[in-house]
Amino acid sequence: MKKRANGKTLQAFLAMKMRQGYLWAAFCLWALTFPLLQASSDGLVRIGLKKWRLDYNRIRAARMARRAKSIGGVVKSMYQGLGDSDGESVLLRNYMDAQYYGEIGIGTPPQNFTVVFDTGSANLWVPSTKCHFSIACLFHSKYNSRLSTTYIDLGKEGEIHYGSGSISGVFSQDNVQVGSMAIKNQVFIEATREASLVFVLGKFDGILGLGFEEIVVGNATPVWYNLLRQGLVQEDIFSFWLNRDPQATDGGEIVFGGVDKRHFKGQHTYASITQKGYWQFEMGEFLIGYQSTGFCEAGCAAIVDSGTSLIAGPTAIVTEINHAIGAEGIVSQECKEVVSQYGNMIWDLLISRVQPDAVCSQIGLCNFNGSQIESPRIKTVVEEEDARGTKVGNEVWCTACEMTVIWIQNQLKQRKTKEIIFSYVTELCQSLPSPMGESVVDCGRVPYMPDVTFTIADKHFTLTPKEYVLKTGEGITTVCLSGFIALDVPPPRGPLWILGDIFMGVYHTVFDYGNLQVGFAEAMQ
Repeated sequence: MKKRANGKTLQAFLAMKMRQGYLWAAFCLWALTFPLLQASSDGLVRIGLKKWRLDYNRIRAARMARRAKSIGGVVKSMYQGLGDSDGESVLLRNYMDAQYYGEIGIGTPPQNFTVVFDTGSANLWVPSTKCHFSIACLFHSKYNSRLSTTYIDLGKEGEIHYGSGSISGVFSQDNVQVGSMAIKNQVFIEATREASLVFVLGKFDGILGLGFEEIVVGNATPVWYNLLRQGLVQEDIFSFWLNRDPQATDGGEIVFGGVDKRHFKGQHTYASITQKGYWQFEMGEFLIGYQSTGFCEAGCAAIVDSGTSLIAGPTAIVTEINHAIGAEGIVSQECKEVVSQYGNMIWDLLISRVQPDAVCSQIGLCNFNGSQIESPRIKTVVEEEDARGTKVGNEVWCTACEMTVIWIQNQLKQRKTKEIIFSYVTELCQSLPSPMGESVVDCGRVPYMPDVTFTIADKHFTLTPKEYVLKTGEGITTVCLSGFIALDVPPPRGPLWILGDIFMGVYHTVFDYGNLQVGFAEAMQ
């Protein structure tokens, strides 16, 4: 009897230990999963990513990337009350405080790549193992179709042109993982050639375009469209929060199918999309130090572009910004000669109420539509070659004239005297942005520089000097650069502003595909 009692006691003891073991295992499992449940309780899936430290060489690389992705380069033809934060989010990396990128997976099993989530293009591309002769491919992750069981060869080549280079390759189809969302049968480009130094210097492998299908290359269905069609998002919106804190461990978040209310303050102001392709809307007047520049009084086109590091605008306005903040540019001889030789004529025509856009044609430097004047007569072959040789020079004179008209017209509205106006315009000629777009400013003057203000949907969105000046280095090696770059887009698409990461870092941005609008609210930091 005693032995049986001991046996029962032993069994009871073992059973108790097993229950304790199960409880301990359950506790450990709860302890491991609780942080994950906490992180996803609002419906967002967060992926922790790295952030790169700001330095001058990377700033130069970012500006080169900005110029490489010039507007129109990829074109082959050319709500209030959003729900709770129940969408799908992917944390973004902060690339030199100017470029943000996150991670996706392609194939089965997934092969991981870092990509720029770019609202200024519509294609997805990553480097391929078939890329043998491009240096950029040596420094980045490459897609290997042989390692994926869901890969489909589409047997079609494609190419995307940028301002200072291009990528080309073959169209393929495979599954794509974005956060916890698995997109089936996504068409993308395996890049077999990356013909630009930008892709060598870039910390990203490829680009995931979030623009409209109107600008897609090769009739591929963009990733965002497949997310919608495959029912992977709850709402047809996505939003960006870009973290500008240089000490933060993450670069920000892009949220698919919703917004995270912790990312912004107040309510969003919305502007309707005026032309599908890019996320383009109508922007009102631009102010420097709360003074009108007179340039966008009748409205200007603007796009918000997460793939652009800086803020790009018409040369005439960027020049005024440079002058106001003391940025060093280049002296434009053509600009100064227009002022000295044609200044009085421009003055007289404007005083006589001639339309500003007709002034330069009346003095013989431009056509009425802003292009250089050409004789309607038939040209000989020799004359045609001569014309080609002088075309660039003539266009420079036309552009210099148009900028001079804008500057004089704006000063006339402020009732300045002729002498003061001509002196000011001559100074502006010395503040024209340099060809590479690098405008260095005195770091000591940053606190005294003016604010700049964009008008969107009749509301002012202001950037302070600390927000639009990029600072790199420490001590005597500190360099400060203007966050503005000149870009002139001719009519009918221009004049055009591109609001890049500098603007989006200050203002949380919602891309509302369902209602065809973009929204801006003060971002949390």
